[in-house]
Amino acid sequence: MTGVLDGYLVVEVANWLAAPSAGAVLADMGAKVIKIEQPNGDVWRWFRLSAAGYTANFPLNMAFETDNRGKRSVTVDLENSDGRAVVLDLVRRADVFLTNLLPERRERYGLRPEDLQPLNERLIYASFSGYGSTGDDRNRLGFDYAAFWSRSGIMGLLGEPGMAPVLQRGGMGDHSTCMAITTGILAALLDREKTGRGQVVETSLLSMGLWVLGVDVSAALYAKEQPRKPTRQQPANPIWNTYLTKDGRWILLVMPLYQPYWPNVARAIGRPELATDPHYATLDAAQARAGEIVGMLESAFATRTLAEWRPILDEHRVIWALVQEMPEVIADAQARAMECFVPVDHPTIGRFETVAAPFQLSDAPLRPQGAAPEVGQHTEEVLLELGYDWDRISALREQGALG
Repeated sequence: MTGVLDGYLVVEVANWLAAPSAGAVLADMGAKVIKIEQPNGDVWRWFRLSAAGYTANFPLNMAFETDNRGKRSVTVDLENSDGRAVVLDLVRRADVFLTNLLPERRERYGLRPEDLQPLNERLIYASFSGYGSTGDDRNRLGFDYAAFWSRSGIMGLLGEPGMAPVLQRGGMGDHSTCMAITTGILAALLDREKTGRGQVVETSLLSMGLWVLGVDVSAALYAKEQPRKPTRQQPANPIWNTYLTKDGRWILLVMPLYQPYWPNVARAIGRPELATDPHYATLDAAQARAGEIVGMLESAFATRTLAEWRPILDEHRVIWALVQEMPEVIADAQARAMECFVPVDHPTIGRFETVAAPFQLSDAPLRPQGAAPEVGQHTEEVLLELGYDWDRISALREQGALG
């Protein structure tokens, strides 16, 4: 089977996670993705996963491998005019130009849409940033922790009153925003089939944060207020809450509609008489007695282990999930059945597993097209394909245009 983007060329001038992870998904779909790196490489290569709490001795940054699989790497010094000329030669042949350079750097390097589209009217210019290309903050630096998590309002809504704000895990906003970039690129390629012309696709961490938080943002646009934070002991809905089992495992009950699920919960904990008790039968009644119900459920869940609760909760059609730890996540039978993890063969460390793209096509499955490249691994190969000869490549190296 061939990928749906076989024959398409993507030129990626981007670092860190969001835009490169979109490039990885496009590569999974069969596109040829050329990653332009500065001579010392994408800074994400050198991030140490020990900063994320891991103690393993990693041979590589495995997260970088996920975000850059199946690409070819060309090292170019964008501060050098001859180096920038190499990028422009690639753009003339490209279908997509993917970048997360700040607007001021795009201008300095001559890599704005108005610079590139005259060279290639069919070019899709895919722009990713923290805060967009307009407004006073367009050149503001912003990781997903800042633009997606904090400034969007997500961080301010999590945790209990009086507690310090809750941090996200690395890349959550980046990998969410990756899907927006990818969707926009595919839509623009589809439109190009009708018009013959490319266009600019733009997304940002802040806009994705607002979309992810769309339920609250939509409400706040009307109400003009910050919603109150419920506590675990006094939740707005006691069957949308966490509880601890006898063996110390947290489970999450997820029933945003109190009715018709309260009777299921009542029967599951061995209290069927509570199903029709008017003190607990409606959400209004439950909110008035939330603390009492939480205490009742805490006591019930503390009487059995997770293994004992699993069949009981499922038998009574209670909607719930285990708060899984990472070893459980990567062994999850359902995730395995869905092929959420895929193998990659690496030339030095051998075969390892990585995370699959979050969607699939029945007739052209997405699969990694190889490992992430070494820094500058394909510089000469790509330039030779462009028609450069060895004398010219050597001269560019001597001038400092290439890594």
